[in-house]
Amino acid sequence: MCGFCKPPQSLEATKGCADCKSNFCNECFKLYHPWGTPRAQHEHILPTNNFRPKVLTCTEHEQERLLWFCRNCHKLLCPLCKLRRVHHGHKVLPIAQAYQALKDKIIKEINYILANQETVQNQISDLESTISQMEVNHLLAQEQLTHCIRELGSALAERQGALALALEGARSRTWEALSAQVTERRGLLEHAGLMAYTQELLKETDAPCFVQAARVTHNRLVKAIENLQCFSLSADPSFRHFQLDASKELKLVSSLEFIRGGLFGRLCFYDMKEVERTGVIGAMWDDVGGTNAVIDRLEMDSVYVLRVRGCNKAGFGEYSEEVYLHTPPAPVLSFSLDSRWGLHADRLALGKGQTYARSVPGLSLLQAADRTLTSCHLTSDLLVADLAITQGRHYWACSVEPGSYLVKVGVGQEAKLQEWFHLPQDMASPRCDPDSGHDSGAEDGQDSPPFCFLTMGMGKILLPKGHGQTANSHYSGHANLPNPHTAPLPPRLGVCLDFDKGRVTFYDAHSLRVLWEGHVDCSAPVCPAFCFIGGGALQLQDLVANRSIEEPPPRRVTIQSRATNLGK
Repeated sequence: MCGFCKPPQSLEATKGCADCKSNFCNECFKLYHPWGTPRAQHEHILPTNNFRPKVLTCTEHEQERLLWFCRNCHKLLCPLCKLRRVHHGHKVLPIAQAYQALKDKIIKEINYILANQETVQNQISDLESTISQMEVNHLLAQEQLTHCIRELGSALAERQGALALALEGARSRTWEALSAQVTERRGLLEHAGLMAYTQELLKETDAPCFVQAARVTHNRLVKAIENLQCFSLSADPSFRHFQLDASKELKLVSSLEFIRGGLFGRLCFYDMKEVERTGVIGAMWDDVGGTNAVIDRLEMDSVYVLRVRGCNKAGFGEYSEEVYLHTPPAPVLSFSLDSRWGLHADRLALGKGQTYARSVPGLSLLQAADRTLTSCHLTSDLLVADLAITQGRHYWACSVEPGSYLVKVGVGQEAKLQEWFHLPQDMASPRCDPDSGHDSGAEDGQDSPPFCFLTMGMGKILLPKGHGQTANSHYSGHANLPNPHTAPLPPRLGVCLDFDKGRVTFYDAHSLRVLWEGHVDCSAPVCPAFCFIGGGALQLQDLVANRSIEEPPPRRVTIQSRATNLGK
């Protein structure tokens, strides 16, 4: 209806004005939009109750049109808003440019969707198939639920029958005992049972016959009098031992829930998943059963990322957190400590298998300390491996007790180690001996030293400054290194010897992070060596690759050779 006609003569609206946002009949429209006035230029539309604004205006500045678009705030701006400090430094575009850019994006997106209509139809088909499969699975789950509840009811009814049978047996035994006691008591009545028989017996006048029959009767009467004086029930009628406590079972029934797939900590099945460092998902094994598996054929100097997930009747669960498996940088070298060479029995003690060594003060040091109040000279003891390396790359690991006073771990030529560590002078400066054969200054040149050690003690490890530092100054006590620094002693220390290149690399065996790298003269056989100064202990690590399992080996999993090589 026209909003300007005076009632009751209101006419039906025939036009609407987008500028006035009102509906008019023909006469009222001409009256309110006379010719020759600005109102005559208003846009007329069909009558409506929802008038759209002809031009968007700013909500904060009502008379200002929105002419700009802020890409940082994603807001339309008027010229006054554009000058505000809140948009300082923001990227502001003209509304026409923003309009065109957004329109192009929408057109591109629409074209992409239209070009992939086949994919949309396939996904719809997959979803419809999934819905159908869901309905089938729902019916199967419903049947399984009904079957389980029916079995639970059957088991409950069977248990109820067994308990009722046991209760009925107890009732029968109690009834029989009490009934026998009632019969016995009824025999004590005046004209029944034992009393009647006794009265008839008293009438007997023949003495021998009386005595013969009265002996048994007398015993029965004595027993009857005792029972009469100390009366007690022969059976318990309370059935207090047959009370049933079903609170635990009721709690179990009330907590009955559907099983969840792959509950961590109660897994009955595992599969393994390899993920490369590049993010590419590797192979997956669904047939690995049990809670352990041996992974073989791994590439050296690589990192594998493993995840596991459990499976039960409900299906697979979520994957666990990633576990990083670092492989050694070279083939693992297995050896023991040599107990026949360079061993001072009073100062070094070897453990079982000769993979553990401990340095103790020794009787001579204790006697020397007992005779003096000053400090004692610390002895140095050397242990070497029971084998020597003549070629290739090899890796081994050991752990040094954090409380060790000073321990050196490294490699060296067997002949030179025997020569230096059996001399009486200080082992920290072997070049000072004029008869050692190494006073010509050759060690100060470019030749590699005959041995290379890394020093650690009291929970710290001494690292020469920089990686790749030659060991000339290192094996001479780091005297020429101005700024060596210390680092926390890792739980396990790894050593990698490249015999062909004459290079020794020390690792944090847990993360295989390189700690330090040195050089050694490999013109002769080289063997792993360990030096103790003061008290200390170390343990050679029995790596998984060296373990001999006499039991049936677990199921093996082979990871394809696609892991990233860390040496590159």
